[in-house]
Amino acid sequence: MEYHSTLHCDIHENIFECPDVLIDYHNESKEHVIIIHDGGTSGIQIHYCPWCGKKLAE
Repeated sequence: MEYHSTLHCDIHENIFECPDVLIDYHNESKEHVIIIHDGGTSGIQIHYCPWCGKKLAE
């Protein structure tokens, strides 16, 4: 989870344009979001790791 929430692309400046970046972490609100790659900046807030199911730290 840490790898995916801290991944930075060398090709794309905007994380919403990079298909390899799946998770965005918002420091201000302490929220993990799965990015919806539909051309916008949408995402779905998650509370559990999508890979192992463990509850994410708040």
